[in-house]
Amino acid sequence: MELRRALVRAAVSRPGVLLAVYPGATRQRLAVEAELARRGWPCVSGPAETDLLVIVGDHEGKGEGEGRESDWVVGLWQGVPAPKARVWVTDPERAADALDSGLADLERGEHGDDHAHDAHDEHHEHHEHHEHHEHHEHHEHQQDGGTAPHSDHGGHDMHGGHHGHAGHDMGLVEGLPMAARADDRDVLRLDVLHVPLGPVLADWPAGLILHLTLQGDIVQRVTVEPVTAPPSPRPPFWNEPWLHASPAEHISRGDAARRLCAAHLDSLGRFFAVAGWDDMAARTRYVRDRALAGATATELTSLVRPLIRRAQRSRTLRWLTTGLGTLTAERARQRGVTGPALVADGDAYSRMLVWLEAVGRSAAACDVTEALDTAEVVGPRGRLDTSAPPSRALLDSLPRLLEGTEFACARVVVASLDPDLDELTHVPTPGTVHSHG
Repeated sequence: MELRRALVRAAVSRPGVLLAVYPGATRQRLAVEAELARRGWPCVSGPAETDLLVIVGDHEGKGEGEGRESDWVVGLWQGVPAPKARVWVTDPERAADALDSGLADLERGEHGDDHAHDAHDEHHEHHEHHEHHEHHEHHEHQQDGGTAPHSDHGGHDMHGGHHGHAGHDMGLVEGLPMAARADDRDVLRLDVLHVPLGPVLADWPAGLILHLTLQGDIVQRVTVEPVTAPPSPRPPFWNEPWLHASPAEHISRGDAARRLCAAHLDSLGRFFAVAGWDDMAARTRYVRDRALAGATATELTSLVRPLIRRAQRSRTLRWLTTGLGTLTAERARQRGVTGPALVADGDAYSRMLVWLEAVGRSAAACDVTEALDTAEVVGPRGRLDTSAPPSRALLDSLPRLLEGTEFACARVVVASLDPDLDELTHVPTPGTVHSHG
């Protein structure tokens, strides 16, 4: 009993939060992340570390409080040890209320086994429990097998080493059965392992599942499986300025620049986190939140310049990400890729540099009041006036980019493309100007 009370007190003082985000819920996710940063509550990497499970997004499209959790969410909850609590966030304006409800449940010692608080109407629902493949992550890797983190001249600590690329997921291999054996390039018989990544991983595109076939630590095959999500007529959050712009609705160039700046900062935050640069990821997300809160161009520019400088000067970051997921401009065009991934004409590090340049340029333009040209339908991931959303081409490119790479590098490659699966849930109203065919 005393141990149980001690665990509850520890959880309540600074609960570890695991975010389970449905596609189409970017606005809600950003609200939750900003509130968590304000409170100083840490986001954790897996169920075993979780005190509070925050489920972000609508309930299978059935309206707030009326739907049932997906099996992957139910299974995720089953993998969280007590003491624990869970909440839904369907309304970004009620993110703080939802977190307060979860904290209250932890204080009362309620495990939420039979209910969860909804952020919209705060009523209780009954849920089933299903089995789940628990994803244990966040395995730290040390520079050349040493015990001290490597620090570059930019002043940050990053765990490097040959296997230091996105080592957060290496724990996934542990405990999974070896399916078969096959010959590798050196004519050795190596275990073949089938490993799922997603849909709930820290710093992972919401709703993305990758099924990897590994031989040794090399990715042999990749299948992309987006989480099934209900179609939504609401434009993806990051694409709103361009999809809303019309002669009847004034959207300024500054509005678009601000959204572009925040979108790339959001992507960079994931990229830095996956590379092991947590301090830089936190700083980047703070600037993202300031951009979305309406900071002036002068303030944003003063905030982004040191971030850009620090990232560009980091030799460790360059060493960790150079040569991963190379996508030439020619191949990008063949696959229908547009936007930063096409402009980069290179690897993960090159794509990061393109984001940094766009952040600096857009931060300086976020106060421009001139109307956005409706012919400029280019969002953060690429062109929005094509037959398919730009993230579809990014997803289609992932298998080729990942096959043949080390498993520990996979998350860096994914983060460097950062597909937005919200785009796949968007079903425009018939007759709108920028509808995808």
